[in-house]
This record gives sequence, structure tokens and C-alpha cells, in this order.
Amino acid sequence: MNFGDAIKINFSKYVDFNGRAARPEFWWFLLFLFLANVVLGLVSNAVSLIFSLATLLPSLAVGARRLHDTNRSGWWQLIGLIPLLGIIVLIVFWVQEGEAEDNPFGAAPEN
Repeated sequence: MNFGDAIKINFSKYVDFNGRAARPEFWWFLLFLFLANVVLGLVSNAVSLIFSLATLLPSLAVGARRLHDTNRSGWWQLIGLIPLLGIIVLIVFWVQEGEAEDNPFGAAPEN
């Protein structure tokens, strides 16, 4: 999976919280969101805020699908509300290798 494919897939699954997302799909999309926010922030903070709000649901959806790949519920994203510790736990979950076989959340994604 490359940068462009990850962006297309995640916007086509705008609010799809079902299924699984491989590591490249998740991390390429997060890189896109970060870079777009930096560039838009240079243009205008208001535009950056609007973009962030418009991409909130896709980022939550891909985060949930990434957790599904590690056989965890998407609700684990709520642990991110705990200052510092929560985001560290989420990053550890997101960087873990997904299960190679099917799990209750669906078939293994293609890398």
C-alpha cells in the first residue's frame, strides 16, 4: 500500500468502523492528516480547524479498524482521553503487528 492508496481507501471508508486496517493504511493516512494540517495551518488557522473537523470521523474510523486488526475493540480509542498515558497506550496498540488470520472483526487486510 502506498501513500495515495491509503488516502483513497480511508476517504472511501469515511465512517466505516467495521473491518480491519493494516499498519501502512493507518500510518500513511495519519501522515497525510499531519502534513495537510501543517500546510493548511500556514494558510489559515480557521482552514486548518475546518479540515481537522472534516477529517475527525475518518481518523476515528481508521483508528478503530487498526485496533480491530490487533483484535481489540475500537472503543479502546477512548483511553486516549487519559492525558499522556492514554496516547502512549494507543500508539503501542497501533504499532503492533496485526493478526495474520481472520479474527472476529473480519478478514486479514492486504498490506
